[in-house]
Amino acid sequence: MTLIQKVEEAINNIRPYLEADGGDVKVLDINQDNIVKIELLGACGSCPMSTMTLKAGVEEAVKKAVPEINGVEAINITKPGDPQAKLPDTMI
Repeated sequence: MTLIQKVEEAINNIRPYLEADGGDVKVLDINQDNIVKIELLGACGSCPMSTMTLKAGVEEAVKKAVPEINGVEAINITKPGDPQAKLPDTMI
């Protein structure tokens, strides 16, 4: 099994939780430093909690399942105070 397949499998284990809030993630690449690049999709892309979801959810699950991964970074994470950010309907 390749490294990217291991990462995908780890994400598949948490995907139902992301989808429950209207979001998802897409693995784009793993660089030479074993940092996974992902894209936040759906509600995850515009949610002000996306940083916490990324670090406490996605990164934690990936690093636990695939110890050789050093981190996870989103290419489109919502910045704190972003006026375009909105909470998913399930959190209102």
